[in-house]
Amino acid sequence: MGHAWTREKLAISPGTEIPQPTSIDVDRAADRLAGRIWRTPVVRSDHLDALSGARLWLKTENLQRGGSFKIRGALLAVGRLASKGSRGVIAQSTGNHAIAVALAAREHRLPAVLVLPSDAAPLKIRRIRDSGAVVVLAGTVLAEREAVVEELRELHGLDVVDPYQDPDVVAGQGTATAELIKQVAAEGVTLDSVVVPIGGGSAIAGACLAAAGQGLTVVGAEPASVPAFGAALRAGQPVTVSALETIADGLRPDRIGSLPFHLAHRRVSTVIAVEESAIADALRVALLHARLVIEPAAATALAAALQYPAGRGTDVGVLLSGGNVEPSLVSALLDQV
Repeated sequence: MGHAWTREKLAISPGTEIPQPTSIDVDRAADRLAGRIWRTPVVRSDHLDALSGARLWLKTENLQRGGSFKIRGALLAVGRLASKGSRGVIAQSTGNHAIAVALAAREHRLPAVLVLPSDAAPLKIRRIRDSGAVVVLAGTVLAEREAVVEELRELHGLDVVDPYQDPDVVAGQGTATAELIKQVAAEGVTLDSVVVPIGGGSAIAGACLAAAGQGLTVVGAEPASVPAFGAALRAGQPVTVSALETIADGLRPDRIGSLPFHLAHRRVSTVIAVEESAIADALRVALLHARLVIEPAAATALAAALQYPAGRGTDVGVLLSGGNVEPSLVSALLDQV
């Protein structure tokens, strides 16, 4: 069933309003997702604790359905569209959102078209096609993908599942952080902070909603090569940055979404720009010492947690957002040990 959004509306652009989700919507999203996603474990590593100087609580969304936390928001958004009689869905993504939308569309027997960068990871393309969806490759920057989405939407009458601007997507992503907070609390521990990777912004926005009133700080982590959120904070609004190459393909959007920026820009305490070498080191250390296969986007959050400055508190949650990583990249990074 569709969800009746009970909150103020946010003006994103002239003539356009998007419902603004709240922490209540994250709770409702969790209820709607019950039994449809996996409650991924939170794990610890003595070695990572020693490296960080804090107790790290790792939320292993790399083990989630579809290989990332993105399935949470996609199930909600596609389900809402299906209940309204959708003829099919379309979305742009650097990979994980596309995989999630493809899986959600398959559950509802809806056609799905996913628009990815022309240099998208082959593993992610295969996973989408294996789900029965159509993959369209378009350029390397966000604007190119969005233009193709709009063209195909009009041509085929498809409904867009936006990875950043859809309130169901943001609320759904927030359930990962909400689970993390509750799972740590079940161990008798209160988190002092949570570190979340930033791409287009749905994860950090959802984390801010989940953390509201919990007494913990939210820390963002983004590649220094694609500092879209940091640039938006300095400008006071989303801006397009000149994106350089990064191994964190899931964090490549060169512009933060307007809705995520609105939700997160006053609530995020710190944004850490992570260098490529640190991302690679974190991926290696997660595999070798925590026995976790994570993708570079997740490693970006771990790297930020490992270099997060003093004053963060004793207990730090880390959202390991996904595990859809090319085996060849893992092999190459391990060869450098």
